[in-house]
Order: sequence, then C-alpha cells, then structure tokens
Amino acid sequence: MTNLDPLLAIAIEAASMASELIRQQTAGTLTPKGDRDYASEVDYAVERELRSFLARATPSIGLLGEEEGASGASSAREWTLDPVDGTVNFAHGLPLCGVSLALMEAKQPVLGVIDLPFLGERYTAVRGQGAYLNGEPIRVGEVSRLHDAIVSIGDFAIGDRAQERNVPRLAVTAALASQALRVRILGSAALDLAWLAAGRTNAVVTLSNKPWDMAAGIIIAREAGAVVVDADGTEHTADSSATLAAPPALVAEVVELVQTASKRPPG
Repeated sequence: MTNLDPLLAIAIEAASMASELIRQQTAGTLTPKGDRDYASEVDYAVERELRSFLARATPSIGLLGEEEGASGASSAREWTLDPVDGTVNFAHGLPLCGVSLALMEAKQPVLGVIDLPFLGERYTAVRGQGAYLNGEPIRVGEVSRLHDAIVSIGDFAIGDRAQERNVPRLAVTAALASQALRVRILGSAALDLAWLAAGRTNAVVTLSNKPWDMAAGIIIAREAGAVVVDADGTEHTADSSATLAAPPALVAEVVELVQTASKRPPG
C-alpha cells in the first residue's frame, strides 16, 4: 500500500489553515446558490486559500471544491473539499460546522481530515490505519438495535422538486422516530459521520451523496469500524445516491428501514 502519511500531514496543515480562517472571520456577505441555500464569504476564502496551498504542496493532485468546482492536475487522485460544512449553522453562530478534506482514489476516500474549529476537535483517518480524534484512536459504538440508537439524519431537500424529493425523507424520518432511541439533525454531514466514528451517535442516514460533504467522514467512519453503504445496501462509492452508515451489527436494520419507508406511499 502506498504510504499516505506525507499526504495526511499536508491535509492536516491545510485543515489547520482553514480552521484559523473560520475562527477569525464572520460569515460576511451570503451569496445565494438557489432556494434557501447560500455560501458565505468564508466558504470562498477558505476554498481559495486551500486550493492555492494544495496546488503548491501537491501539484500532481487536482482538487474538487464545493464552491468553485475542479482545478489542477487530472490524475488517479483528487482532493475533495468542503470549506465550511454546515454553512447555515456557521452563519447563525451555531458551532456545528467545520472543514472537510479528503483524498479520493477510484471513487473512494483513502484519507480524510475533519476539523471542527469551534469545538476544538480534529478527526483523521488513513486507509488501513484506524481513525483518530485529536490523536487518540476512536471506535464506533457497540449498539446493535435501532431501539437503542441515536440516529443522525441529513437535511431535507431544498431547491428544485424539493417537495417531491422530501417525500421519502419524511417517510424515513417518521419511521426512525417510531423505532430509534432518538433522531437528530445536526446540519453537517461531516460532523454526522465524525460523531458516529467517535461513538457519540450510532447511525447516519442521509438520502443524498455529495463527495465534498461525505468523503472525509466516510473514511473516518470506516476506519473507526462503521459500515458505509448506499440505500440498497451495496458498498458506498462517489456515485451512490445515499449515504447510510452504522456499526456492522446495526447496518442491516438501518438499510431495511430506509428501503421499506422509502417505498411506502405518502399519507
């Protein structure tokens, strides 16, 4: 296996730069991106700073950022960045937000860093080397029943066809509310997966899949012992339509609930 440690060191340095920018600045002007969606000045500032830094540090690796798309070299590897995951939280003074940076190979994350600047937490993982919070190893919890599980769910759809796209989301939420210990919407996919990895929550159900949102959290969750799959239970990739994650003993029950609830007619 290729030694990814030098690239992890670069990713940690990039995340540290991003966290410093996030802590130092207010959201500033909010640029609309569609219905009830926007990017802050800090989103753009962080992405441009890290795009420039990573282009210098790793010129053979391109970058896909949420705000300004792809740039740099075209190769088998690509950095994937969400400069501020949880922008709405950040803009409203909620501390549940952070920077998410992953290295992708063959549509799978092989390295990830999530920095939560207002919580003082840094999550890291490299394929085959385990997951860490502030340098200490972490593992998913041992919950094996939804009845005992805290489940994080992704935000509801906005923009085009939001009402239609929210039908299965609402059905899944209702099913989870009737079966899980608790349901939480934290507003940050990176934080959802990081807290699953740390054992603070027990499953993640997000009926969407954007690489900048998910990639770093997926490798961290996997290295902490979680299984991450698509809505149909197949292995999760960058092309998956949804992101379900849970400990091995719980994942089948999560997949079954999502499949059953999604097919249930509304009303």
